Amino acid sequence: MTVGRLNQTLVTEFILMAFPVSQQMQIFLFLVLLSIYLLTLAGNTVIISIIWLDHRLQTPMYFFLSNLSFLDILFTSVISPKMLVSLLLERKTVSVTACLSQTFFSIFLGTTEFILLAVMSFDRYVAICNPLRYTVIMNGRVCFLLVLSCWLAASISMLGPTIVYTRLPFCGQELDHFFCDITPLLKAACVDTSYLEMLDFVLSSLVLLSSLTFTIVSYTYIIATILRIPSVQRRQKAFSTCASHITVVTIAYGSSIFVYVRPKHSNALAYDKAASLLTTVVTPLLNPFIYSLRNDKVKEVLTDVGAKLMGSSKKVHSEKN
Repeated sequence: MTVGRLNQTLVTEFILMAFPVSQQMQIFLFLVLLSIYLLTLAGNTVIISIIWLDHRLQTPMYFFLSNLSFLDILFTSVISPKMLVSLLLERKTVSVTACLSQTFFSIFLGTTEFILLAVMSFDRYVAICNPLRYTVIMNGRVCFLLVLSCWLAASISMLGPTIVYTRLPFCGQELDHFFCDITPLLKAACVDTSYLEMLDFVLSSLVLLSSLTFTIVSYTYIIATILRIPSVQRRQKAFSTCASHITVVTIAYGSSIFVYVRPKHSNALAYDKAASLLTTVVTPLLNPFIYSLRNDKVKEVLTDVGAKLMGSSKKVHSEKN
């Protein structure tokens, strides 16, 4: 730590560099990202609503899916509103306290989601590899405890780093990102943060790679079991119940591993922004549509709901006439 850096005044707010484009392009990005955010809220709210209101979807798999949609709403709401406001302002500032809060909640919710994705793979493993005992093993109490464990595990993993991050002194005021991610935040600290970068790398690797390994092992057993099914139709049906989850897992882990599970380099921030945009904005939008378009039971329920709404609308219109 140099004397020059020690003598700098500690900052009380940061300036988010966000996207270095023209004002017209920032307005365009605002409209696009606002549309994505609203669609994300609407899509995930619809998924949660139909799962809790329709008895056909009140099974363990859809219970976990409703929790995934709830996490997506919280996760994108931690990042998108501030990002949207910043696109409209010339001076894109955020207080140190608000920035640290955003960092904590984004990592906490992201960690919870990855653990939940691993739990969802376990649910599919039990359903396909041990179908006769599925309702006994995955009963309501077990499902609730599994979801609760996701939140508790994420809380415990974030406890130590959070205490350390909140005690850091900051001298740099500019954060080269569109939200308060951990990498630009550490670069703004007045002290040597190389050990914290290593800690961040180790924790990210532990959470992402361990949950991914669990998911891969689960699907190895699932695929082996499916391939032993003699009926082609039954094999296709078994694969279809996993297709949505596999797609979500691929997108979520692919982008997150690129950003977090590798040593940090200062010249990679542009790529980090693009990958972070996919993880924080696009993925929460895709999840409800992936499950809607690739899941026959969800499509069936949505079709029935749409038909009921159309029928009610026509009835009201005829009564008015």
